[in-house]
Formats: sequence, structure tokens, C-alpha cells
Amino acid sequence: MIKLLIVDDHPVVRDGLSSMFAREPDFEVVGEAGDGAEAVRLVEALRPDVVLMDLRMPGMDGVSATRELAGLAGGVRVLVLTTYDTDSHVLPAIEAGATGYLLKDAPRDELLRAVRATARGEAVLAPSAAALLMSRVRSSAAGPLSQRELEVLQLVAGGATNRETAAKLFVTEATVKSHLLNIYGKLGVGDRAAAVTEAFNRGLLVPRKH
Repeated sequence: MIKLLIVDDHPVVRDGLSSMFAREPDFEVVGEAGDGAEAVRLVEALRPDVVLMDLRMPGMDGVSATRELAGLAGGVRVLVLTTYDTDSHVLPAIEAGATGYLLKDAPRDELLRAVRATARGEAVLAPSAAALLMSRVRSSAAGPLSQRELEVLQLVAGGATNRETAAKLFVTEATVKSHLLNIYGKLGVGDRAAAVTEAFNRGLLVPRKH
């Protein structure tokens, strides 16, 4: 059962989303919030698995709320659901710690799949959001790996998960994901395994002696 908290400043939107998820046997809507501050309070009280987060709300907005939630223990995952797909919205939300970014015009089945994937910790991005992130990665691809990126890659090469890497470097999982995206772009690869292989090929990583 996936426990879901719905955050949107429009009651009609919250009602519609609640009704949709209530019809699915693997979802439980544990609460609703009309702004970011209320969302943070409810997450601490209700401990949902996924927060479906609007961005533009009065008071504390979705990005600020996502940033606060990323700092909480317990690992709640945030899926942004908004009408905005510009870089001024997408990049801050992902950098704040959102697991995924979807637009409100997404088909019902796509939204259901996205929330299930978010609950599993998988990144879900609307095509327009993915294109923006890829563009950002490509723009940084020319430079060498930074010292922190090398540290991330060394831990990944040793088998560390994103969460373990974040704990060892005293950063958030979102920061680790951001570093990995930059690493993929700079090395011209698409996943963790390929990044490690390419780093060894380039001499950026040296096999440990046993």
C-alpha cells in the first residue's frame, strides 16, 4: 500500500486527485495540504511514502517545501505535479530534492505509473523536464570531473548506493543524483555502470589492490 499526501492550493484539484487514487487498491490517500508549510507538518505527522507536490502556492511554495522535506529523516519522496515546465521551475525543484517532475496534463495511467515508480525511488520526468535536464548536463560536459564528483564515483565504483554515498559525504541523495547526472554528461555515458567503466578506462579511477 502506497501512502500518498496530496499538496495543491486548489481544493477542486485535491478532490479530483484524491478520488482518482482512492479507486486504486494499492493507494491510500492519508492527507491533503493547501500549501507547503502544511505539507511539511503533515509529512511529519502522517509519514506518507509519496508527496504529490504542486509548485506555485501561497506562503511556502513547492520548491521550499521539497527542500525542507529532503532534510527530514525517513525518506519521503516528492513527485512534483505542476503546469509549469520551464527551467526556472524544473531545475530548482529537482535540485531541492524532488524525485520526479510531471505535468498536470499527463494522462491518468501515466500519473498512476509515475507515483508507483516514485514510491520505488525511481526518477520520473515529463519529457520537457527531461530535455531541460539533459541540456544542462550537456552544457557542463566539457569540463573535467570535480573533486566531489570523483569522490561520488569512487564510492559508486565500490558498490555504494545513492543513499550510502550521501551518508558518507554528508550530503542529500538529491545532491548525489545531481553529481551523477553531471558525471554522466562529462563522461558521455548513460548509467552508473558505464560511468565506472569509462572512469577506469580514462584512468580517473584506479583499481584497489587486495
